[in-house]
Amino acid sequence: MQITIEVLRRENAESAPHWERFSCEADSSATVMTALIDRNAQLAAEGKPVIAYECSCLQKKCGACAMVVNGRPCLACDAKLLDVQKKGVILVEPLRKFPVIADLIVDRHILYENLKALHIWLESECIADGKQAELAYEASRCLQCGCCLEVCPNFCPGDTFFGMAAFVPTARLLSELPPSELGQLRRVYRKHIYEGCGKSLSCRNICPAGLDIDKLLVNSHAVAIWKRK
Repeated sequence: MQITIEVLRRENAESAPHWERFSCEADSSATVMTALIDRNAQLAAEGKPVIAYECSCLQKKCGACAMVVNGRPCLACDAKLLDVQKKGVILVEPLRKFPVIADLIVDRHILYENLKALHIWLESECIADGKQAELAYEASRCLQCGCCLEVCPNFCPGDTFFGMAAFVPTARLLSELPPSELGQLRRVYRKHIYEGCGKSLSCRNICPAGLDIDKLLVNSHAVAIWKRK
């Protein structure tokens, strides 16, 4: 099947955006990322500026290639052309809630600044067991890709609500730390997560890792807000 792909390009943060169109042949295994790779090979051979994007594993493991495809945030390496096309057309844009660096690359440093503000690290060795170990493992699968923040009606970079990208690592600590060490984490959890979340759960079905957001929320609220495990 012949697919038309339109990429929203921008040389840098100050330049005006413009759409660039190209066509490619799609089979059952072709993804948005493979189409971009092939397109860049063609542009390079012609001596033209290639499309800037981020990618690493190409296996839905790193979250680097997050972008908006036909209005929906996803990982480009996991977006099959035949699945995401609409009447043979695919629009590819950078994530909209982060500053554009170039083309499809955005500045997501706010994700890591928020994690630092929440103090998301252990001061000493801690081992979860039983049900808590299952919750900790589930939370550890977060890719920090930012797709959840793209669809969140309550998240805006720089505001006090840090969104699900900060909530999930926090949920992991809440499931592992003993009650005696939860004081500060409970306070920042209430301020930066619990009080800002509107419970729309628009992030529920958008996570590329398929995290069980409902289960993590229920457990984390119980530990951080209602103070019981």
